[in-house]
Amino acid sequence: MRPLLGSLRNKVALLFAAVVALAMAAIYFLAVPQLQTNLTQQRTDDLLRAARGSVRPLDRITNGDIPAPQVDRTIRSLADNAGARVTLLAIQRSDSGAVSFFPLTDSREQLVYPRNDELARKATTSGRVQTESTRFGREDLAQVAQPIRTGDEVVRVALYSASLEDTVQTVGFIRNRILVATAVALLLALAGGTLVAQSVARRVRRVERRAGELAAGRFSEPLPVDSEDELGQLTRAFNEMAQQLSQVDVARKEFVATASHELRTPIFSLSGFVELLLDEELDEATRREFLETMSEQVERLQKLAVDLLDLSRLDAGSVELAPEEIDLAELARSVVSEFRPAVSRHGTELSLDLPEAGVDARADREKVAQIMRILLDNALRHTPEGTPVTVSADRDNGAAEFTVADSGPGMSQGADGHVFERFWTGDATTGAGLGLAIAKELAEHMNGDISVSARPGRTAFTLELPREER
Repeated sequence: MRPLLGSLRNKVALLFAAVVALAMAAIYFLAVPQLQTNLTQQRTDDLLRAARGSVRPLDRITNGDIPAPQVDRTIRSLADNAGARVTLLAIQRSDSGAVSFFPLTDSREQLVYPRNDELARKATTSGRVQTESTRFGREDLAQVAQPIRTGDEVVRVALYSASLEDTVQTVGFIRNRILVATAVALLLALAGGTLVAQSVARRVRRVERRAGELAAGRFSEPLPVDSEDELGQLTRAFNEMAQQLSQVDVARKEFVATASHELRTPIFSLSGFVELLLDEELDEATRREFLETMSEQVERLQKLAVDLLDLSRLDAGSVELAPEEIDLAELARSVVSEFRPAVSRHGTELSLDLPEAGVDARADREKVAQIMRILLDNALRHTPEGTPVTVSADRDNGAAEFTVADSGPGMSQGADGHVFERFWTGDATTGAGLGLAIAKELAEHMNGDISVSARPGRTAFTLELPREER
């Protein structure tokens, strides 16, 4: 069974819920207590302003000869104005200096009042108004102790007591609503996170299934790109990768099929000649002819094996280059000298058009020589005996060029668009069709190129290389 967090859907949904829960917890445990503190402070400030505004009436009833009923009425009036309970306390000092308090009158005319001797004592001692939040019975109170003086001595204290029940109820109401809102928000977050995660997971699983098909070698239609977000970009990149893999797979299969065919042909030919040579009735001339043909097939196999090895290195990107300053004219003379026996057998009229000053280029010497050999071999292999061939080198627009041109019959119409394809042969009689493909890729690896120009009576292959390192 998959664990709870083993699913992307569950992870996203839980993440949404966790974010909502943290936000609501921050409101509940930070904002609400701060709100309660602010409301309590506001009520205390209101009470404090009322107490300071009642200093004169309190002075009159303390320092004047005011009858008790009028004192009671004044205290009740102050209480109504303040919206609080007011208790007028008398101060009794003992010989030892101890201070005690007893009520003279109370706005509610009750014997039990919200006694707070500590707050009254602070007001008496400091001579300044004191405030405090306290609890009386089951009720939370905001209290203000206003000292009343006779001369320089504090003789009475007016104790203002305001209930904080409204504040408590308001904060409690808000807390309850936050809890309800948290529950609803969590449900919505879980539902929304689940829906979003399902959508994302569905698209990810679609890519996952297609990746499995690719791994199994099954190439199907590209995935639909139904958004421009990161998953849409991932899908588009995946489709491009799948298309490239499909092309590589097709090329691989064609390569294997063609290579197998090219290898099988000389091998079957050799097998047939071996069987014929085992026939003791063959005369010496026929036997020699068979051996020469077998030698040609062996040479063909060797060349094909070397070409296939070069192609595999090019495909793997393991071709190592050693760029250096080279002279194409000097290198061309060296390569042409290797072909003198082949040129003689072919009866070819070989002309050189190479400047004495040389043609400088920046490239790998051995790879350039390999390309020259391929172009010369191609000219001799695909032209009739005695066909004139010209080898030239020159500079053109800052690039170094090497050209092999022949005066043969030329190419068939449209063939110039295929000559650099692997295993493509113009006459389908000689060669495996790999040489020009290898030459083209080697040139591109050296930041160069090979082009072909063909018309009846002239075919020219030109190698173009940079004169200095790019």
